[in-house]
Amino acid sequence: MALDVEALIVAHQAGVWRYLRYLGCDRAQADDLTQETFLPVLRHGFEQRGERETAAYLRKVARNCFLMSVRRTRHVQSVEDLDLADRAWEEGQGDAEAGEARLRALRQCLQGVQGRARQALELHYQQHKPGEEIARQLGMSHDNLRVTLHRVRQALKKCIEGKLGPP
Repeated sequence: MALDVEALIVAHQAGVWRYLRYLGCDRAQADDLTQETFLPVLRHGFEQRGERETAAYLRKVARNCFLMSVRRTRHVQSVEDLDLADRAWEEGQGDAEAGEARLRALRQCLQGVQGRARQALELHYQQHKPGEEIARQLGMSHDNLRVTLHRVRQALKKCIEGKLGPP
């Protein structure tokens, strides 16, 4: 059976775009990387096995496109962050209501983050500033920034789990 590329794109384009936005792309970058995600399918073909497998494959391609883009722009993104994002995305896809509950819990937990940790989060995740620039702006070393971001992510995870229970 021949692959219906148009149907594949229609079925998965929005999900790929949302995933890229979830990873931290702005709208324009998500648009570009979504198109890049489907290029290997067009060039090399693709054996569609099922919706979940297809979505997982496309997310993997999108993630690789995102990582290449990060390397080109020298925007620091740890692989650990992407692994956490992937797991959270997978968990949230099966149950939209649970995903909304996690988002509400995250918003509540973020209210408790103050000071330089809050500034670091905003500069990193909202403004997508490079790590060196954030560290300089906050008057800390790049290593200290990485430790701060790691600790605040761990604290947010613990807070969310406290509100919802472990995943």
